[in-house]
Amino acid sequence: MTYESAYAELQQIVADLQSEAISIDALAEKIARAQELIGFCRNKLRETEDATGKLI
Repeated sequence: MTYESAYAELQQIVADLQSEAISIDALAEKIARAQELIGFCRNKLRETEDATGKLI
């Protein structure tokens, strides 16, 4: 998975959550998936920050 694909999936989840047609079960699943994706994105950003810090 790339940062871009994770971010795109997060954007889709946000759009889905804004829909009033989402069920409670789907809501719980999407929130759990969003938490995973946010963790992934945070780690990618930290890795990139560390790598660029070593170059400077």
